[in-house]
Amino acid sequence: MPDQESRESLAAAMTRRAFLATMGVAAGSVALGTPLASLQALAGQPAGADFKLSASEPNAKYGGTLRYGVLSAPAHFDVHQSGTISNMAPQGPMYDNLIRRDPRDGQTIIPDLAYHWEIAPDTKTYTFFLRQGVQFHDGAEFTAEDVKATYARIIWPPKGISIPRTPLFSAVSEINIRDPYTIEFKLSESRPTSFMLGAFASGWNIIVRKKTLEDNDYNLRNVPNFPGTGPFRHVSRKDKEVWILEKNPQYWNTGLPYLDRLEIYHLGPWSPELAAALLASKIDYARVVDPVTMQKVKATPGMSGTDFYQSVIIAVWTNDAKKPFQDPRVRRALHLALDRHALVDVVKDMMPAMVGGFNYPFSAWSPPTEELSKRLGYQPDPKPAIQEARQLLAEAGYAKGLKGVDFLVREAPDLKLRAEAIQVMLKEALNIETNLRLVQISAWFDDAQAGNFDLTIGAIVSTLMDPSDYFNSWYSKDGPQNYAKWHNEAFQRLLPQIDREADERKRQALVRQAEDLLEQDPALLPIAWLKCNDAWYTYVKVPNPANFFGTYDVVRWDTAWLDK
Repeated sequence: MPDQESRESLAAAMTRRAFLATMGVAAGSVALGTPLASLQALAGQPAGADFKLSASEPNAKYGGTLRYGVLSAPAHFDVHQSGTISNMAPQGPMYDNLIRRDPRDGQTIIPDLAYHWEIAPDTKTYTFFLRQGVQFHDGAEFTAEDVKATYARIIWPPKGISIPRTPLFSAVSEINIRDPYTIEFKLSESRPTSFMLGAFASGWNIIVRKKTLEDNDYNLRNVPNFPGTGPFRHVSRKDKEVWILEKNPQYWNTGLPYLDRLEIYHLGPWSPELAAALLASKIDYARVVDPVTMQKVKATPGMSGTDFYQSVIIAVWTNDAKKPFQDPRVRRALHLALDRHALVDVVKDMMPAMVGGFNYPFSAWSPPTEELSKRLGYQPDPKPAIQEARQLLAEAGYAKGLKGVDFLVREAPDLKLRAEAIQVMLKEALNIETNLRLVQISAWFDDAQAGNFDLTIGAIVSTLMDPSDYFNSWYSKDGPQNYAKWHNEAFQRLLPQIDREADERKRQALVRQAEDLLEQDPALLPIAWLKCNDAWYTYVKVPNPANFFGTYDVVRWDTAWLDK
């Protein structure tokens, strides 16, 4: 990384081309469009107790070890408290959910530990009927007590615990056990059934044994191997190297999994190490390879790959508890000073991404690309936006800029590169001088939550593409991923209206109102919206993730098999 003197020399005026040269450089169904117009679980009549999952192919083979390369060195082990694939990749195969997304298409909601569910006519009571005879890996019997303990912690986290999915269940007022295998969730007010079923089906909401929670004071951050009911169970783990799992012979879904063993290797996203391991046949499947490697994969016989939309925003947060970031004029000035097209281009050989605002740009909730590209801050030519940014900063009393701004950077290759680019942009446009400070990729969440920064860059996820999810989690006053501690009264008043509105046109209008507020008073500074490249050898038989929304719902490898 350039030293301070060379960074300052980069601050001279430059075109985007010169700038880039200097830098060197995803029961019911889901409606999908191209681009993704919406992603909602539609409530259908779920299957009965006899429902069992199997691979799509009729000739699936048993046996073998799948070697999987993915970011998999978590800062802690509490999946519910996590927001990173570092947890989901190695831990997800060991657990089940109440209901789930079908791994064969990544969309349809199907039974899991609940074989059947009923929704009251007023849509304010959801009743789930649980499988009997399911065992945790330690031999304990699974019952409704475990479901209640799991969801009570997610919905009403104990003091000191933050769970990003909590806002999904803000309408839940009661969880009642009707008998050992029947549980109901009562809502204080109705929500769209598609939203609620999608929330229950989130891959993050794994079912944990009640005793496990009790024994660990309801905090699993330091418990690397707590028992699940999933298709694989823990064998061994070598930190920052490999996590090994083996087939669960007592798995309730008879016939699954097909694989004998999973070896999950810690290899960073878009990294040369991930690419080299895949191309040298040291791993069978790679999650999040760079575009150059993807080109090689597509040109290589016996290999395959695809890109897909990821449920991730890359953003910069201001610490609104500190001066001068308490002032919305300062926040909007920073928002306007960023050349988003350059920030996508600067990493185009490393990762695919899209320019976007405060909503997923490939969703129906976002303005069309053509409309967005006319707004200040999103225009291909950044000069008009920078002019307004300077005026706003001067009005706030900082015409001469700022010095010594602590810029916390999540240590991922793309974020480091973008942070250096942003450092140059802020110096050039607004005379804001920042000091970059790197933090380990998974540990970033704790620093961000604690407010240990002036500015910080990172990537966060949502569960659903519905604004009622990420508006509440990312932008709401008490949202678990509102790292800026941002609060806007007008926005806060809109949130419950968006959550309750059943008419799609009216709801769309409310979302646009909220977006207008965010543009003038940013809760965060949107940088880009992520796409992913997965690559694999064709002997690995897995569902193609092309239509998946993100990497967090289809993580178990229970229907995967090896054709060799």
